[in-house]
Amino acid sequence: MITQTKNPPFFYGYTIIVAGFFIQAVVWGMSNSFGVFYDPLIREFGWSRATISGAVSLGFLVHGATSILLGNLNDRFGPRIIMSACGLFIGLGLWCLATLDSVWQLYLFYSLVFCVGLGGIDVIPLSTVSRWFQKKRGMMSGIIKVGTGVGMFAMPFFINWLIKNNGWRHSFVVLAFLIIISVLFLAQFLVRDPSCKGQLIDNGITPAAKTEGAEEGLTSKEAFGTKQFWMICYIYFVILFCTYTILMHIVQHAIDLGTSRGGAASILSAVGGVSIIGRFLMGGAGDRIGEKTALLICLLCLLLSLCWLQLVTGLWMFYLFAAVYGFAHGGFFALISPLVTKFFGTKSLGFLLGIVIFSSTIGGAIGPLLAGYIFDLTESYKIVFWILAGLSASAIAITASLRPVIRN
Repeated sequence: MITQTKNPPFFYGYTIIVAGFFIQAVVWGMSNSFGVFYDPLIREFGWSRATISGAVSLGFLVHGATSILLGNLNDRFGPRIIMSACGLFIGLGLWCLATLDSVWQLYLFYSLVFCVGLGGIDVIPLSTVSRWFQKKRGMMSGIIKVGTGVGMFAMPFFINWLIKNNGWRHSFVVLAFLIIISVLFLAQFLVRDPSCKGQLIDNGITPAAKTEGAEEGLTSKEAFGTKQFWMICYIYFVILFCTYTILMHIVQHAIDLGTSRGGAASILSAVGGVSIIGRFLMGGAGDRIGEKTALLICLLCLLLSLCWLQLVTGLWMFYLFAAVYGFAHGGFFALISPLVTKFFGTKSLGFLLGIVIFSSTIGGAIGPLLAGYIFDLTESYKIVFWILAGLSASAIAITASLRPVIRN
């Protein structure tokens, strides 16, 4: 038991926030900008987009599966050593991609090596921050995820500049060094929970944090026995099914409707920019109105944007779509860790969050591929968007029916 007579002048939890923010910005910014490498790879090797997209989809599943393992390891050993290992795997994958000359190497270096490391980039900082904050858990998670939005906005320009001036192979080398150095450095500031620093959740300000301690909640076995856990897994399966289908196909859909390539790309940038607002505001809203209510608002925005997408014909209409959808997109990722913590506590948070992330990545891998198949058959995205709208409606119904877990 921790004994202290007054709160320390500096709460170390804020250091966790800063480190998590920059890890998200650098790594997710790079990962979500991998599409910038499509054109140079296609021009050099003549590979189809389906070939490269297949590696990305496989990597997405690997990322989800390793989230379970890395979340469990984070519960046991803490974030510093696990995040350091993740940085090394990501950097090694990028370094090896610089030597690429065949398809099997793309699948090995990207889908396996790179994405094994990627599996810890969400689950480690998000489960860690939930152990440090209770009163403002949603807002702090949102601030960390703002880093992803900042990275999505900035990294494509940086990577495009690297490729233009140095070629794609040297660009992979530069990114490898950037990832290894930054992640290894930032990982050293990550600490599992307040007790490791002789502190308390929320710096002891929240009364419940003083009495209950940091490690309360259900074990993984107990959580598996609740319907709420599997309902949350389904909700985030749907969310990633919808969001990654949109991210992978909205640019081409806009081009098909007569939008210029530059205008179509700006739609994606608008989504990334607005998502920063959604991550921050909805993370904080979860603290005030509850994670469930905040998630319902995001899902309703998603459904509304998908219905609007059926009517879109011009660029300004796409921007309106990006504003509504981007807000929801940001909120989804700010709320995932606080939602799981709210229902199941922090005792097995890393492991449970990893399983929810894995469930979501299955949707994220299936959605874009299914959408491409349907488009090839119908030469239209109309059916795709109606399917996404139907799935969104089902997630709204499931979320509305969520009830607190009864703990013995």
